[in-house]
Amino acid sequence: MDQSDVAAASGDHVDWADGSSVWRGNYRPEDVEAAFQRGESTVGVAVIVLVLNHPHSGDVLRLVARALESASSQTREQGVVALAHTARLHCTVDQRCLALLRTCARGNPADDDLWSFVAHRELPLWLWRHHAKERLVWWFRDRWPRA
Repeated sequence: MDQSDVAAASGDHVDWADGSSVWRGNYRPEDVEAAFQRGESTVGVAVIVLVLNHPHSGDVLRLVARALESASSQTREQGVVALAHTARLHCTVDQRCLALLRTCARGNPADDDLWSFVAHRELPLWLWRHHAKERLVWWFRDRWPRA
């Protein structure tokens, strides 16, 4: 590993304008927070990379929420993807992210991954309503044996 790879792995000297180099970063929450403060256009990608590589959901959920409340539609969409990955990898979500997700269109990847990987008792009623039809179909068609 050469010097530039070490710098990219630590989040330093990342060419934030080049999306491909952002994917190679191994960020700490502080690195992504600093990217938000600088207004980097690829910060949503960094949030996704952080979620995929950071072991603690509590550290990343606040940055996912920050992406979800971004003024940039691209960063908001990437925040939804990051929330979906958080649900898959950590099986958790916080109330702030749920409140921000509620403002997004239904049928997004986070809706489905939250429903699949987070305990249903932790999910809000609006997400239950979104999945009610598929749940009823499962109950009546798939759960009951045919005569």
